[in-house]
Amino acid sequence: MANETSRPGTLIAQEKSNSPVDRAAVMPGDSISRSPSATLCRRDRTLPPWVPTFVGRGIVRDIRARAPHYISDWTDAWNYRVVPAIVLIFFANVLPGIAFSLDLIETTQQYGVSEVLLSSFMAAFIFSIFGAQPLCIAGVTGPITVLNKTIFDIIERQPDAPNYLQFVGWVYLWGAILHWITAALNWCNFLRYVTLFSCDTFGFYVSWVYLQYGVQVITRQFPSDGSSTPPSPSTDSSTASLNGAFVGIILALLMTVTSFLFRTLSQSAYFHRHVRRFFADYGMPISLVASSAMAYWGRFNAANPTTLPTGHAFMPAGDRPWLVRFWELDGKWVGIAFPFGFALWVLFFFDHNVSSLMAQGTEFPLRKPPGFHYDFFLLGVTTFIAGLLGIPAPNGLIPQAPIHTTSLLVMDHPKKLDIEEGSSNDPTPRPPSLDRDEKRVTHATMRTGDADEEATVSRTRSRIHAPRTDELLEPDPTQSRDGEGDARRHEVPIAVVEQRVSNLAQGSLCLVLLTGPFLHVLNLIPRGVLAGLFWYMGVDALQGNGITRKILHFFRDKALTPADEPLRRVRKSRILLFVAVQLVGFGATMAITQTIAAIGFPIIIFLLVPVRMWLIPRLPFTEDELAILDGPTASPFTMESVGGSM
Repeated sequence: MANETSRPGTLIAQEKSNSPVDRAAVMPGDSISRSPSATLCRRDRTLPPWVPTFVGRGIVRDIRARAPHYISDWTDAWNYRVVPAIVLIFFANVLPGIAFSLDLIETTQQYGVSEVLLSSFMAAFIFSIFGAQPLCIAGVTGPITVLNKTIFDIIERQPDAPNYLQFVGWVYLWGAILHWITAALNWCNFLRYVTLFSCDTFGFYVSWVYLQYGVQVITRQFPSDGSSTPPSPSTDSSTASLNGAFVGIILALLMTVTSFLFRTLSQSAYFHRHVRRFFADYGMPISLVASSAMAYWGRFNAANPTTLPTGHAFMPAGDRPWLVRFWELDGKWVGIAFPFGFALWVLFFFDHNVSSLMAQGTEFPLRKPPGFHYDFFLLGVTTFIAGLLGIPAPNGLIPQAPIHTTSLLVMDHPKKLDIEEGSSNDPTPRPPSLDRDEKRVTHATMRTGDADEEATVSRTRSRIHAPRTDELLEPDPTQSRDGEGDARRHEVPIAVVEQRVSNLAQGSLCLVLLTGPFLHVLNLIPRGVLAGLFWYMGVDALQGNGITRKILHFFRDKALTPADEPLRRVRKSRILLFVAVQLVGFGATMAITQTIAAIGFPIIIFLLVPVRMWLIPRLPFTEDELAILDGPTASPFTMESVGGSM
């Protein structure tokens, strides 16, 4: 199956290199070798006939495609956009990862903050140094903490319960082996069938998980019996009071409101554009620091709000050895660990690859090729190391991965067209990546048998699922006028600073936090601030989700809805039906995670893909309606690594 799924991309690549049209189109002064897509068009390997050529083909292609850009991945980091990206993604990665793990830390007593920080550093180091997609941020996520906690709940009910870390070590080892098999057999080509239907549903679920965890962080600060002091030692503060819990709520709301205030100012007409860009880059970190400082002001300090728990510097929980001797586990538990390892593989296959797709979405004008097969092989390596060290396994983060790429966008004003060349009536110009993607898709599909039909569908999807440029643009209102009377023009993304330094730097800062002085600083952050961070990131992700936009379309005044809004060409009953199917998938995933059967929630997520492939086309949708309601997650340039889009 892997061989068959990879053939379309190979045939297109061979035809590109042999087509007389292509040879005629290349001028004497043109350079083919520097084209991003040209790096994917390699000649077949010369191996003996008895060697199965399809094994590892995707990994080899990913390495060959990305290797020519490795040096530029470091030299291109000499750009100011890297600095705010480091600061933003450091706070957006580390603190939610620690907060997600609080439940795991307090329940199992097997993990601590040191394990979470080390996991984040390991993922950042390996993927930034060796990875093919350094823009994708990996770390400790909510789903993996749910999986680990469910494993603990299940095995602790057994009369002869095994050592938890040794059992998880075998779970991670089985998962790592499945990762390596998947990468070697090119099963990542399955991603060509992952569309916005699945990504929006999973992103909707992750957004609500963030909101749920924010509420959970707040409620756990309250005493369960109504006394002024919580009776559970999990609060990590024997002097915590009911007043401290209420202060935590105030700090959470302060963190949320302040972060959205900075974002609103960054999209307003106030202040100079450099000031607004500063608000967009550093608004969230400033809000976090300011809200944490408020906890130590006046009566807030007297209330003694609960803060983050920390341990000893560079020491795991309970001062155990870092090396987990999982090979000493009894043989029967080794076999029992395999189904859990399979669930881990399903979760990471979808979660990590979707994170990579979203980090390289159509809204980002990328120029360097991706590498899904090779990076998934590396994810198996990090999973194995995590089991060996007894730390939570890292994987791709949503929404941190696309946030990282967004923070690296280079903005500029679109060029004005001469009168002789014509002008566009569209006040919001399209990013150059969209035109490039349409040309690339049309150029490729013309080599199949259905040139006109597929080219039309590709252009339609690119137009309909164009990025929300109003959120990426420099927020100069189009209705405002400058001193010369010319309407101000929006800035559009013209490039992405594609480099490895920001990922490595934010991971290195996690290692710095493991030192004694910085662990003390980390211990000063109130949990209420983390709850506010969860709410901000959850609401922000919901606002950009396709499900949310479709639901809000029902409440928009038709008179104020733009005439070119694609959803206006879809019957409302069909929009409702499409969203209903997505909400059923979201509800099933959310419901199962609240039970002991949460170990199976990755299967529910994975089933979204066949539902889109086989169920949705059987429902009463026209082809045009499906093209509007759904579309590819990433550009054709990005999807070339997995054989193209569906």
